[in-house]
Order: sequence, then structure tokens, then C-alpha cells
Amino acid sequence: MTTYGYFLASEDHGPRELVEQARMAEHAGFDSLWISDHYHPWLDAQGQSPFVWSTIGALAEATSLPVETAVTCPTIRTHPAVVAQAVATSAVLHQGRFRFGVGSGEALNEHILGTAWPEAPVRLEMLEESLEIIRRLLTGERVSHRGRYYTVENARLYTVPDEPVPIDVSGFAPAATDLAARVGDGFVTMGPEAELLRRFRENGGGDKPASCGIKVCYDTDQDNAARTVLERWPNMFLPGELAAVLPEPRHFEQASTLVTEEHVRNGPMPLGDDPEEHVRSLTACHDAGFDHVYVNQIGPDMEGFFDLYRTKILPQLPR
Repeated sequence: MTTYGYFLASEDHGPRELVEQARMAEHAGFDSLWISDHYHPWLDAQGQSPFVWSTIGALAEATSLPVETAVTCPTIRTHPAVVAQAVATSAVLHQGRFRFGVGSGEALNEHILGTAWPEAPVRLEMLEESLEIIRRLLTGERVSHRGRYYTVENARLYTVPDEPVPIDVSGFAPAATDLAARVGDGFVTMGPEAELLRRFRENGGGDKPASCGIKVCYDTDQDNAARTVLERWPNMFLPGELAAVLPEPRHFEQASTLVTEEHVRNGPMPLGDDPEEHVRSLTACHDAGFDHVYVNQIGPDMEGFFDLYRTKILPQLPR
């Protein structure tokens, strides 16, 4: 059975807005929530980047929907021992409705302390070691660890959940997908990436849950929707490893000058208020085999978006 959740974009909205969107998502009939974890937005035009763990705490009181980070990088900006404490407290607050989504990160968020930005294979090694530390700490045991990348000395979390927190690993390329299959409790990616999902399942992921996210732009005017995406999220159309290696929003702005309105219109993203386009996009994720699909609205008309999904989109989606 496929479930459908809403993706809270911390880059694009302040914490109060995100909490209100979570309430609206639950009222509209969404099953769960993703929330992004950034230090910087991708572009200054997005204009936000609240501390995700504070927002997650507020979500515990605002909604009964399950919540997952999509995704946290627990390797450079924040030491895994500190991330483990945030995860444990979040899991206790959400009473078993919290999952921890992780990834190898982007220079955009992780370079801020002046640490060198490693190559992708090193980032994956760091991620794997960090997950070992986090899982041990989440049990409440006393942990001392001296590894290749991290040291932990006499650490113990006293506030821990009753059950283990599931940790889902993101993959946007083969190596990260293989790591997700080997060490993750589930798989996270963006878009209906059927080939990556097949690789995850065949390389050890088996029947573990797999989730994908998509973005849409609801607007009653399709032309305005295309302009909104070009203004606020042109970085989505940048190729290759740029998302992982560019260090500042201004660099994404410079690269995004190469993105045109034609790129937006010719892309797979639903633009406007045609229910068939939205249903087709989410159904593609279901048909690719994903267990959970998360959708994020780009643009200011949140009430219109949630009303459309409550009345015309969610009731039509395959389960």
C-alpha cells in the first residue's frame, strides 16, 4: 500500500508557517510529513532556514502525523553524538511517530565551520560511522568510540525512546543507494527513480520501505506557476553534482541563470491546477514501486494547494 505525505520545505518557509502547513496537511488527508534540514536555503529568494529540531518539537504538539527528516547530514556541521540526542528527544516527543532520514549532505550546509568538504566516497564513509554511533547512543547505553572520523567519550543519552528509531538513508546515485541498502532501515530519494529503487532492493534493501519526494507548483495561472518555480526553485534543474559541492546560495543563483522558463515548462513538475497533471505525477512514484510519496508545494497559495489535494487529488491516488 502506498501512502502520501506532505514535504515541509525549511528553505522556503519560517517555522510558524511550517507548523501551520503541517496542520493543513493533516486536515487535507495527508498521511505523514517530511521536513528538510538546512543551514542555508538554496537561494536567497527562498529566504528561510529555521533550526529543524525546534520545528520538529513544535510539530509534536501541532499534529498527530508521523514526521521524518528529509534529510539530515549527521557528519560535519553537527557531531553525530549531538544529533543522536536530538533524534532521541524528537522520537520521545512524537511517541513512536518519528523516523530519521539521513544523507551525505551538501557543502551549502556543511562547510560553515571551515571544515574541508570531502569527496563523495569519504562522505559516505563518514555517514556510515556516524550511524553506528547514533544507533548505539539511541539504546541508552554508555558509548565510547574512537573511529576513523569521530571520537565519543563516556556518552550516554538518558532520554531515549522505548523502541529503536528507524533510520532511512538517502541515495541519488549508485554508491549512496548501495549504502542505503546495506545499513538503512529504508530508502529515500527524489522523483520516481525506478532504477535506483531496483538497485536498493536487489543489493540488500529487500522489502524495506522506500520513499520518494516530488515538487509541484499549484496556481490558478499556469504561466504564473512557471515563473514562480523559475524565481524560487531553479536550482532543481541544475545537473550533476552541483547541488553537493556549491558552498553558498549566491553560487546557486549564479548557476541558476542558466535555467530558463522553458526548462521549467518542459520538466516533469506539475504546474497549475489541472488535477490530472498532479495525479499523474504522484502515480508515477507509486508505479515505480515506492511505498511512500511526499509532495511539496512551491508558491504562496497554500490554502488553494491543500484544498485541491483534499478534494481532487488524494481521493484519486492509487494505494
